[in-house]
Amino acid sequence: MVKLGFICEGETEKIIVESVIFRDFLTANNFEFIKAFDATGNGNLLPENISPIIYNLLDEGVEKIFVLTDLDEDACITKTKERINAPEGIVVIVSVKKIEAWFLADSNLLSSLFKGNFLFEDPESESDPRQILKDLLMQKTGRGIGDSKPRFATKMVNNGFSIINAAAHPNCNSAQYFIQKLTHLLK
Repeated sequence: MVKLGFICEGETEKIIVESVIFRDFLTANNFEFIKAFDATGNGNLLPENISPIIYNLLDEGVEKIFVLTDLDEDACITKTKERINAPEGIVVIVSVKKIEAWFLADSNLLSSLFKGNFLFEDPESESDPRQILKDLLMQKTGRGIGDSKPRFATKMVNNGFSIINAAAHPNCNSAQYFIQKLTHLLK
């Protein structure tokens, strides 16, 4: 089994990688989840801040480290990766534009939440996918979710969110890239 560690931009990313569905996917594909760290913001994803986390993960036996972050307002994925400047061998996954776009890309999740077949056409084109989801939830279910990002992510995960489903969406390239990078480790 390949032992994995994750450095997450924030609580949402950490909630996603710690979810039962994702961890079951890892186990089924011969990966062992070791640990996920919350860097508490993309400003903390700088070499001097992630180096101690990397050493901690390596001390715990992690063989492969992934950094999960948002594109946010950066001009492109390359600029985000350059800012992070991760050491060689560390895989940086940049969700476009925000990680919550992956929730919009999981058609199974949305169909379940909205009690009917639902496909969001282009999730990664949205500048505020969390707000789009909040609005859709209110419109389709009459229930809100509040402003807490961790509570929102937990609701999505508890309702069946799957990165694998998000990666199956034709317009969610960052989730597809993440799954490709994981499965490439097995080759």
